[in-house]
Amino acid sequence: MATEARIAGATLVSTNPATGEILAELTCATADDVRAAVTRAKAAQPQWQATSVSARIAVLRSFQQLLNDRRNDVAQLICREAGKPTAEALATEVLVVLDAAQFCIRNAHRFLRDQPLPHANLAMKTKRGKLVREPYGVIGIVSPWNYPFSIPAIETLGALVTGNAVVLKPSELTPLVALKLQRLLLAAGLHPDLMQVVAGEGPAGAALVESAIDKLMFTGSVATGKRVGEAAARRLLPVVLELGGKDPMIVLDDANLEVATSGALWAAFMNAGQTCLSLERCYVHRSLYDTFLAGCREKIAKLRVGNGIDSEVEIGPMIHERQLKIVEEQVNDAVRRGARLLAGGRRLTELGPNFYAPTLLADVTHDMRVMQEETFGPVLPVAPFDSDDEAIRLANDSEFGLAASVWTGNRRRGEAMAARIKAGTVMLNDMISCFGIAEAPHGGFKQSGIGRTHGEMGLQEMVQTKYVDVDLIPGIRKVWWFGYGKQYQAQMNGFVDLLLASSWAKKLKGALQSAGLFRRSTRI
Repeated sequence: MATEARIAGATLVSTNPATGEILAELTCATADDVRAAVTRAKAAQPQWQATSVSARIAVLRSFQQLLNDRRNDVAQLICREAGKPTAEALATEVLVVLDAAQFCIRNAHRFLRDQPLPHANLAMKTKRGKLVREPYGVIGIVSPWNYPFSIPAIETLGALVTGNAVVLKPSELTPLVALKLQRLLLAAGLHPDLMQVVAGEGPAGAALVESAIDKLMFTGSVATGKRVGEAAARRLLPVVLELGGKDPMIVLDDANLEVATSGALWAAFMNAGQTCLSLERCYVHRSLYDTFLAGCREKIAKLRVGNGIDSEVEIGPMIHERQLKIVEEQVNDAVRRGARLLAGGRRLTELGPNFYAPTLLADVTHDMRVMQEETFGPVLPVAPFDSDDEAIRLANDSEFGLAASVWTGNRRRGEAMAARIKAGTVMLNDMISCFGIAEAPHGGFKQSGIGRTHGEMGLQEMVQTKYVDVDLIPGIRKVWWFGYGKQYQAQMNGFVDLLLASSWAKKLKGALQSAGLFRRSTRI
């Protein structure tokens, strides 16, 4: 494994964001290490592709059982390295991966089965066609720190069950979680070369993009995603890019405020707001606006912030001081421009270096950074609206389009609003939980990325589709081969009329005109 190589001066340090404790020191993978890992993966993948689907599923089933047995250990590691509360790591990472594994186990046979393709064209009735799904080969995965287990695990499981090998470059902030995923898969019986982890910083990710992988799955910022896309385009490397969001919440005038306020706080503050599906823009009908703000302010005061290893804690630290600084700058900019700070808005240095108080901002506008740039922190900015049309306009006024939510007591009204929102997912009366639905595709519109993960659409990203055509009468030359002439042209025109003419008279004429088409002999 590349991370085991010893190279002086290239050390990766994993720390606990809640305490600053050093958890481990790893040697960074070099470009040569990355290329060597991909070479090993390419050598091992053909045999894995030739392995039966049932045998691949058996590995996933064993992995699922191991993960289930060790779920608390995995959750605690996620807590120590990524900072989120252990209970949240169980619910939003471990459970999600267990369900994703079950989806692959249940659906791999059906998905990978050859699919007959009927032919409607009369001229092609002597043929039989089918679609065959084949793995790309080696899938490169570049995964982020905010969901260090669920994001790479879901993509890895989909890649493996469809016959691919995987080389994973995790975030430099959370390498230990990725290595834990690898160890679980190897313990489940997977060949070591079929799932390799190359730990390192940006250069290791760049080396993976430039390596001989056959497809890339990238989750990260828009700026980095664009650079990745440009590098991939130079050699037509297929990519899936999940680039984050600025997800809006619309609270209509018939919403249940008790439910909506609780939902808003969870969607804005879970994982300290460091979720691509986090609530980052909240629009509330003016008739409910003041009551909504009061409810949120009251409930924020009850939230428990601290080290996530404590089972009573609901909000942990942010991952790093530089991310906290981005949040701080956005909040300060909003206040300078006229937003009201109703809660939070400060560092909680008494808890540790990376804690930021859950923050409520009112009267925000779209000229503020907090309503335009991805925040990725525990901030809930709220603005009023007066009509459904205005709410839709505000929700769509963003370069992002990952997800959104509509809160209403009227399902029909909510679905009508959802149809007008430009986002990859729209939920009614909930947020974020779509990520935990194994069958639901995950991905967005606009700057939120390209392609999908999760569900059948996620599996489709892991395969290339081949069309196979079989001629049932191979001893007969085909009428469309050479032997052109006036008679052939007239017969072909008649055949087109037989297929497509709008009147029966013209169809009959076409049938008579083309009658000799299938009895003609070709010259060559």
